[in-house]
Amino acid sequence: MQIPELMDDIRIPEYCFLGTDNDCVDINAWFGPANTVSPTHYDPKHNLLSQIFGKKFVRLYPPSESVALNPHPPDTLLFNTSQINIEDPNAFVDYPELKLAKYYDILLEPGMMLYIPPKWWHFVKSLSPSFSVSFWFE
Repeated sequence: MQIPELMDDIRIPEYCFLGTDNDCVDINAWFGPANTVSPTHYDPKHNLLSQIFGKKFVRLYPPSESVALNPHPPDTLLFNTSQINIEDPNAFVDYPELKLAKYYDILLEPGMMLYIPPKWWHFVKSLSPSFSVSFWFE
């Protein structure tokens, strides 16, 4: 919505139209320098994260690990965001349950698309200048 001219270069993946609400695909463009971080959080919708250029590191935690990720209280704006900085070397000391949590590490490179299911926790860090597009759908 902020740069409508970009829509000429973005095609919504057909996969997004297999959901329950075919008229509602939210598109977000993410552009930034190396070391840009999106702290560990989850989204309420299905997410196809498409890497256009640059590389990103993504760590995924299943919803079953929510307690280990110590989310902000449910009555706050950041209810879907972890209070733990997983890059902090003391994170596993300060939060020992995090050490036991299951997770998956992914290197997202240009031309790759990652499916992130609803309520799966994800930490994202740009390893280089980067541009990505997310497609959120239900």
